[in-house]
Amino acid sequence: MFDMNSHNHQFRDHIQSPQIKSVADQFNLEVENYLQRFPETDCVDIFLHDLNGHLRGKRIDVHQLATLVQGCYFPLSIYAMSLEGQVVDTSGLETFIGEPDQLCMPVLGSLQPNAIHPETHAQLFLTMQEHDGQDCLLEPRNLLKRVLQQLNSKHYYPVMTAELEFYLFKQNPDQDPLQKHSENQSFDVDALDHNQHILELIKQHAALQGIDIISIVAESSTGQYELNLLHTDDILKLADQIMSLKRMIRQLAQQHQLRACFMAKPNLHQAGSGLHFHMSLRDQAQRNIFATSDIKQGTFRLHQVIAGLLALMPASMAILAPNINSFRRFKMGNHVPLEVNWGNNNRNVAIRIPCSDVENTRIEYRVAGADANPYLAMCIILIGTVYGLTHELDLMPESEANQSSDQPVFLANNQLEALALFQNNSVLQQYLGHPFMTLWSTCKQFEYQSIHNQMTVMELQWGI
Repeated sequence: MFDMNSHNHQFRDHIQSPQIKSVADQFNLEVENYLQRFPETDCVDIFLHDLNGHLRGKRIDVHQLATLVQGCYFPLSIYAMSLEGQVVDTSGLETFIGEPDQLCMPVLGSLQPNAIHPETHAQLFLTMQEHDGQDCLLEPRNLLKRVLQQLNSKHYYPVMTAELEFYLFKQNPDQDPLQKHSENQSFDVDALDHNQHILELIKQHAALQGIDIISIVAESSTGQYELNLLHTDDILKLADQIMSLKRMIRQLAQQHQLRACFMAKPNLHQAGSGLHFHMSLRDQAQRNIFATSDIKQGTFRLHQVIAGLLALMPASMAILAPNINSFRRFKMGNHVPLEVNWGNNNRNVAIRIPCSDVENTRIEYRVAGADANPYLAMCIILIGTVYGLTHELDLMPESEANQSSDQPVFLANNQLEALALFQNNSVLQQYLGHPFMTLWSTCKQFEYQSIHNQMTVMELQWGI
């Protein structure tokens, strides 16, 4: 019997060696230990994640794994791919500059067993470099890495976790939710029994990859679930784990004649799926600078961070709601934020301060959809954090339950409006860089136009 848990704990214990110093030595040790634990491994999926968070890579023979210590090459145009996998010509990354290859290096700690055939199939994340060896800043992971370094340089250290929502559908054209005969209710423990086998497999394979799922919650819509991850101060690893979970859930669902869906709004008559992040902030002494016994009063730093996040929120919607479908999620009555606001213990706001003890005071950022790229969504949160800590911004009054502000600032309700706000924001450009912002806007406008170039059924019914 393949013991997932024992393999998982052994692997994690062995990759943490304080005596190993160089990146090459660390990777060689990681490969050596992995193959000792999984000696039947015969192939490895190596890949990058594009702007949309989709995997772009190839499968190699296990005997080639050790050679990756020197890197491998993939085209820069991977970061100009649309949702359909088509390189967007107007990005300038293909025909205009000859579609150059660039060096890609392994992400340390990302060599993990695949969800399908874990005994024989492994997977490995890659990260792209520029020709001078610097990080390629068109890659979302590298942008998150850079902003995290900027925050750390100011001696602030975030601790984060994520809540990822998704649907399980039967594999049929009608997208009927799994267990259609039984309606889910929020936090319905018995609803988990309907799909216990697949949910247990998700937890087992997550443990095998070193991902700590602390709970699975049945959401209010049929076939919808939420995974809650353990909080961590390893921010890049958390984003990597969300990416791994999405792939894992899709693979396991497919094995069981199901389809996992991370669309923001797969059904107009059911709840949308979000990707919520919780964050506290620690100083050099590892003290939570948000900690306060008086949540209503809050701390100065807590208010600074919230103000920074709110200031950049309208321009950030192009990242947090990256597709046309994303904006269908923002509807009244779905506990989804519609305006720039914050509040205590209030699920209708964009930034919520959850109930907790003093030491675990934190914020919950509730805007991003499940379709958002986690590297970029987390990058946006950290940019807002740095911005708030370095500027004296006035924090708007707390939003009371079911009440709008006196002068509400509504979030964009369509992709073109969101892209316009994004392109014109100088603060985001300072942190994300002009090349990335131009690339993102170009690719997203291409996707938007691709949809509007198609005739809809309703148009034909109307006789237009």
